[in-house]
Amino acid sequence: MGKRTKARECALQMLYQWDITREPMDRVAGLFWQVRTSTDETRAAAERLARGAQGQMARLDEEITRASHNWRFDRIAAIDKNILRLAVYELMHEPGTPSSVVIDEAVELAKRFSEADAPPFVNGVLDAIKARVRGEPAGQPPPGSGRRASKKERDSTND
Repeated sequence: MGKRTKARECALQMLYQWDITREPMDRVAGLFWQVRTSTDETRAAAERLARGAQGQMARLDEEITRASHNWRFDRIAAIDKNILRLAVYELMHEPGTPSSVVIDEAVELAKRFSEADAPPFVNGVLDAIKARVRGEPAGQPPPGSGRRASKKERDSTND
């Protein structure tokens, strides 16, 4: 498991614990690191993500609510909310990380920690949010993501 992947997983676990207990994040993080070992780099990245998402909770929840059509926010499972919060935070505040990576990692977290129907839900919500916060078209990978343009797409750029 890569350092960023591990950091996202640790951040999710801390954010989820905070969301359920509402203990101060300093206490949550302190207890978490007592039972979990990690490199200083991974630990710093995990705490930056968890604390960042916690601090932006209202804005993140607004974005999730806007993008989760036909789902009331209070009906979304707590683990899924926190996966989405972390990913939306990263989309908004970590522009150096490609959207496709953020979304793929969130989908993988949903596969690992949530129910079978969560990954497509997480993917759809984040795709819609990506379009708003990064200005990238929904349903398409970002420019330079390695996807080859179709003949129709190539032809339309030569007009």
